[in-house]
Amino acid sequence: MTMTSQPTWSPVALSNVIDPSTSTGALVDGAELVVWRDSSGKAHVWEDRCPHRGMRMSFGFVRGDHLACLYHGWQYDTAGQCRHIPAHPQLEVPQTIRMQTFAAAERNGIIWAGATADADPTLLPAEIAGLVPVRSLYADCTAAKALKGLAATPLPISADAPTVEAITENYISLTAGPIRLLVAIQALGKEKIALHLMANEGAPVAALARYAQALRLTLETAPAEAA
Repeated sequence: MTMTSQPTWSPVALSNVIDPSTSTGALVDGAELVVWRDSSGKAHVWEDRCPHRGMRMSFGFVRGDHLACLYHGWQYDTAGQCRHIPAHPQLEVPQTIRMQTFAAAERNGIIWAGATADADPTLLPAEIAGLVPVRSLYADCTAAKALKGLAATPLPISADAPTVEAITENYISLTAGPIRLLVAIQALGKEKIALHLMANEGAPVAALARYAQALRLTLETAPAEAA
């Protein structure tokens, strides 16, 4: 599995929703991923399939710095190498039994997945200080339609469309008065996206969460774009 048709870095979750020693599934343009944190809190992104029988690793469990498959308990270290097979506890596991891994990084309150294991970290968005999480939003529409909707929808306490800055191809900044909203766009599949929202400290987070919910309804009910 590859994600090389995607941007070098794709957002996969808000940082605050994944606790240490937990995992969750994610999609990037149909590619199934597991996003997990080891016991120290470091984030990892892998293909969401155990090499043994194809079980989703996001159904598994974290044991220290290992992620274990739910099906037969095979355990993989943070580099993706299988280190323990419960049915054969004395076996020296072959180096060929390993997970496909992708680069993982945290920036501006978001976990990002690289398109490859060695994705260039200098292509991540620049650090922005003083951000707080708003919410993640899932919608049945294209990224292009979402961008148009974001640009045309006033932020809370403002009657005017926000000022839009494209930071990267999938990360934008919306500004209106004292509010700055950062939106990372995750392509899930055909006409399915996730928007991960962070705001500046002091912004009305509850009002922004309501704005996001209303935006989702607008995006899903607006007429489809002409081919």
